[in-house]
Amino acid sequence: MREVCAELHPGLGSSRPVTLDSALDRDLGFDSLGRVELLRRIERRYGARLAETMFAAAETPRDLLQALRQGDTALPAVQQVPLRPQAVEEPGAQEIPTLAKTLVEVLDWHVQAHPERLHVQFHEDDGEGEALSYRRLLEGAEALAGGLQHRGLQSGQAVTIMLPTGRDYLYAFFGTLLAGGVPVPLYPPTRPAQLEDHLRRQAGILANCRSPLLITLAEARPLARLVKAQVETLRLIVTADELATAGESYLRPTLEADDTAFLQYTSGSTGNPKGVILSHANLLANIRADGEAIRAAPADVFVSWLPLYHDMGLIGAWLGSLYFGVRLVLMSPLAFLSRPQRWLWAMHRHGGTLSASPNFGYELCLNKIDDVDIEGLDLRGWRIAFNGAEAVVPATVEGFCRRFGAYGFHRESLFPVYGLAESAVGLAFPPLGRGPRIDRVQREPLSRLGQALPADESDPSALAFVACGQPLPGHRIRVVDASGRELPERHQGQLQFRGPSTTSGYYRNPEASRALFDGDWLNSGDLAYLSGGEVHITGRIKEVILRAGRNIYPHELETAVGVLPGIRAGRVAALGNPDPRTGTESLVIVAETRERETQTRERLRREIDRITADLLGAPAETVVLAPPGSILKTSSGKLRRQAMSDDNDGAQVGEALPGKG
Repeated sequence: MREVCAELHPGLGSSRPVTLDSALDRDLGFDSLGRVELLRRIERRYGARLAETMFAAAETPRDLLQALRQGDTALPAVQQVPLRPQAVEEPGAQEIPTLAKTLVEVLDWHVQAHPERLHVQFHEDDGEGEALSYRRLLEGAEALAGGLQHRGLQSGQAVTIMLPTGRDYLYAFFGTLLAGGVPVPLYPPTRPAQLEDHLRRQAGILANCRSPLLITLAEARPLARLVKAQVETLRLIVTADELATAGESYLRPTLEADDTAFLQYTSGSTGNPKGVILSHANLLANIRADGEAIRAAPADVFVSWLPLYHDMGLIGAWLGSLYFGVRLVLMSPLAFLSRPQRWLWAMHRHGGTLSASPNFGYELCLNKIDDVDIEGLDLRGWRIAFNGAEAVVPATVEGFCRRFGAYGFHRESLFPVYGLAESAVGLAFPPLGRGPRIDRVQREPLSRLGQALPADESDPSALAFVACGQPLPGHRIRVVDASGRELPERHQGQLQFRGPSTTSGYYRNPEASRALFDGDWLNSGDLAYLSGGEVHITGRIKEVILRAGRNIYPHELETAVGVLPGIRAGRVAALGNPDPRTGTESLVIVAETRERETQTRERLRREIDRITADLLGAPAETVVLAPPGSILKTSSGKLRRQAMSDDNDGAQVGEALPGKG
């Protein structure tokens, strides 16, 4: 434990003493990626195979030690024999529901065309796992729809769904639509011990969407009174089984293309909830455009570990597969995080042709998989490997292609894309079969003038950006300056977009909706330049910290830390420090204090770690206790977060601040 702690948090020394009862997150600073390395190291050291539940359930080193002592090492070996691909020659299998206007019509079409055709298969290491046909999905959803209407759900009301990957999630989503409700996906807590804190953090979203019903795990039932006290509209917390076993019939309402299909709350939007409104027309336009760009067909197999509460997993993996009749193989995010090689073996076993991940997933495969764990792996059938949802890192792209090329992965299959929830999921795709293109530009002209001038191959200071393609069919993008004037190619500015997939705004948030629109264009909040018509993302205008695929909004954290005794109120800044190796950002908290005594300062650090872990599930990578006057502000008193980050030019923030640490 000390060994891994020292590597995760170099320089902290004795400020993180390790005991058997230290909390892995609050005391020792283990986030999900840190836990990956910890379990990997334990298994290698002791020759053991810990059950993946320990990845999430372990709270302390004592929990891990007890699991080893009790022989909790029974994990089935990964089945390496490819499963026989399902035949797709049934009548109607090569057709798609081109006339469908809603998601419900899409499901109905498949049930009519081939009701017993395999739709979703849940991956297991030692077997084929549970399978759902189109008919079973509809029947499960109808049973749940009856339960929802029996409990008083009215057409147009939001139903929040906080469930892990599994059939209950699929039933709940379509059951809500069949009952006339609007699904609102929420991410479930990683560990049972987090449940109460997690529900408190979701109260803002529950209140914003005015949800009367929350479908979740049975473990959340005892906390119903707590949540209801925070959310005036919430009447019932119920499980999927309780809804489905009611045995009630339902009355299917009429759905139109412009009706809201679901609300996608942007990651980290608990402080000022931003629920992206997506209609059935928006979703189907995006799914059809995506499919056209990649030539999706029923013969494809999509293997996904992406969470179903996230647009890339929900729309890109599940709903896109549903529309095109693609077999979808689902595995839990936890299965991937605990052992990244499982994703690659699932591609091998199921004959996967399509899959997707943020950049950090490819980075995990690159750095956390031993050669011995992938002997015999065959990735020759992997046709498209989407890389999106966070910055696409050139080194990761090249490293993944190089290492896994030895296992049959084709460089042309790596598919860097750009998208955002406000455009359903996808906005720009590269040409099919070309492979990733990396653009090297001169550092100074881009930094100072916003000009992305090509750099010489021998230029050691050049910046590299991955081309993320051209807009999808029917969509448009442009780059504008601060006054809204369109810029020519190779000039950096704000990326704007429009098209049939774009949202009509944020649910019950007129202020955020006004900021989103510039006439009939929408602001992405991202900085970019175009070259050859392809978009290259260079950064973000919005002060959102991107950490392992999740957005962190600074003001929530700053407010919580600012009330600690010993910390100067209003003098806290949360910053993102880019990690060029992973494409994600480390979280840096700078807090002003007048405290000088060593023990008091260490107590403050621990308290800041605790608060951060409570809010985000993991502590900050760096906590800087700075003297008064260190936090930069504008003349009107606003925090200058971007200026504080820029002044460091990629270095650790603490190194540039007086009185660091």
